[in-house]
Amino acid sequence: MIEDWLAQNKLSTEDAALEQKLKTHYVDLASERVGGETLSCSDDFFAEMENLLKPGRGIFIEEKFTERGKWMDGWESRRSYGRNNGRDSDWCIIRLGISGVIRAFDIDTNYFRGNAPEKVSVEACVSEVQPNKDTVWHTIFEATDVEAHSQNLFVLDAEKKLNNTAFTHVRLTMFPDGGIARFRVYGEAAVNWNDFVDGELIDLASIRNGAKALLVSDMFFSDKNNLIMPGRGVNMGDGWETKRRRDPGPDWSIVKLAATGSVNKVIIDTCHFKGNFPDTFMLEGCISDSDDFSDSATSVTWTPIIPSTKLYAHREHLFTKEIITEKEQPFTHVRLSIFPDGGISRMRVFGNRQG
Repeated sequence: MIEDWLAQNKLSTEDAALEQKLKTHYVDLASERVGGETLSCSDDFFAEMENLLKPGRGIFIEEKFTERGKWMDGWESRRSYGRNNGRDSDWCIIRLGISGVIRAFDIDTNYFRGNAPEKVSVEACVSEVQPNKDTVWHTIFEATDVEAHSQNLFVLDAEKKLNNTAFTHVRLTMFPDGGIARFRVYGEAAVNWNDFVDGELIDLASIRNGAKALLVSDMFFSDKNNLIMPGRGVNMGDGWETKRRRDPGPDWSIVKLAATGSVNKVIIDTCHFKGNFPDTFMLEGCISDSDDFSDSATSVTWTPIIPSTKLYAHREHLFTKEIITEKEQPFTHVRLSIFPDGGISRMRVFGNRQG
């Protein structure tokens, strides 16, 4: 019985494929890793609202309690007793780390078995300041049933009028009360290029600027998206690491740049990778109007940007003179190849946006 209680629930084959599609084509705009922040909520008596945006799915520790009750890894409000006390819902306002067009949600009630909400809804707004009583909220997801102890995946209707609006904040509401472990807001970054000054080199491989990690040869130890996350890696798990190959390699990662642009400066960071950094790397680029780089897709021509170059452990490597392409040569995608395998914490590709 205890083993059942501690067990993670699993997605169906169909939902697992949907989750993979969302992670491949979109970014979690609300993740704390990209600057997402919970600003306020109606109540978080049992478990803090900040947990909503943390990595992972949340955990359950059977014997862990606080002075307020059972410790839970999520956002949990006290029992509202419905309309009897004048409150029939609880809400949490979240500032998106990346303003963008919202396409889907993952509302995860992991380990909230007897205390999950019945329904949830999501509103969104565009605001340069912290939302207040004058903020105009738009309902983008009507109140809908959710399952307890489950990942609840919802894709927004692409035909809805507001679906092309770049929102800055969302308000998650649960009816009538309860707990939610994690909240993912999948979408596409909407970058205001006017925020950059003329001549400024832009990190075209940054997830915050709209870059996407599309495809990798292997990500056995850690996720491909770590490669283009903000900041330096916090540990060895916060990077892109492949399993050990038994052939010459390479392993590779294809990243769609935030915009068509040149490559004028590259940073390859092996932070925390001390005994498992790649021996060498190579960077190539291409022009493509497709993001499909699977074996069945039309082949593209990859142009060398940085030829095979030595890497070192636990170091931020800066490359400028090693770049062999013309200063203004445009690219839409880059391919990082590592020989024979190993781990890279971050990749930065600085250039001038074109068009």
